[in-house]
Amino acid sequence: MPEVRVDPLTGLKSIVTPERATRPGGGLSAEPCPPIDPETDPFLEGHEDRTPPEVYAVRANGSRPDTPGWSVRVVPNLYPALDPDSEAPAPFAKRDLFTATPARGSHEVVINAPQPVHSLAELEVDQVRLAVDVWRDRMRAHAEEAAYVHVIVNERREAGASLPHTHAQIYALDFVPAAVARERERFGAYAQRTMGGNLLQDLVQEEVKLGDRIVAIDDEAVLMAPYASRSPFHLLLAPRRPRAHRGADTRRRLRDPHRRRPAASGAVGQRDRQPRRRVPGNRAWRRMHLGREQLLLSAHPLAQRSGR
Repeated sequence: MPEVRVDPLTGLKSIVTPERATRPGGGLSAEPCPPIDPETDPFLEGHEDRTPPEVYAVRANGSRPDTPGWSVRVVPNLYPALDPDSEAPAPFAKRDLFTATPARGSHEVVINAPQPVHSLAELEVDQVRLAVDVWRDRMRAHAEEAAYVHVIVNERREAGASLPHTHAQIYALDFVPAAVARERERFGAYAQRTMGGNLLQDLVQEEVKLGDRIVAIDDEAVLMAPYASRSPFHLLLAPRRPRAHRGADTRRRLRDPHRRRPAASGAVGQRDRQPRRRVPGNRAWRRMHLGREQLLLSAHPLAQRSGR
């Protein structure tokens, strides 16, 4: 039967009707990706002159900036959505109806790997760890000046990726998005109602206990279908427990080659083993500062319907 469910984290409502998944044309499908043309790939190693000068890179051999020899590379977005010097637009006569402010901030591109692949799921686990390390480093680099830092990964043109080579985008905003502010309010209100309870931690514990929506789990993270999913195959990767903000400890855990991370592997797309048939989608990372660091990944596949 149809249900209206309320997302515990955001308060947003979703109509959930499982029976609609069996309707004609209700499945999801995606056409295979064409191979990446190395001649037109500006993110390919050796094409460093086709991007703006790098602001950060992981270089094991000590090579010079903007030259080959990197593992992960960060450059300013060539077509930025944000500009630190953005000028204030002229005010409208009726400001109660039309309000605009300058879009100030920083917009960076993280090239996740030198290999010309479409998806994080096509990379070795160690390379994904390197990329995630850089995402976190850039989030922290902007944390002092930005009101909010958001990381997204678009895979395939259907999901908004203008270039096929795997990459992430970092937005350092001078405002907190309304949806995030509302989420923080819900965390604070929950803590008051429960005498200090942690909304995310309590939610994860209850989901693990129920087990119905768990996709993958390990000692540190859980991958689950949210109770009030906003789209088919919506996934949420959350820590099993919040951690104090200690960057060095986190880095050691991420780089320990003996630790298995099935939950995180599922989040980057391990469910599909055919590389060029990856379902297009968006992955968004966000960090919550509520006494302890909590980093969430929300993944939204955006495949076309199989019937039209």
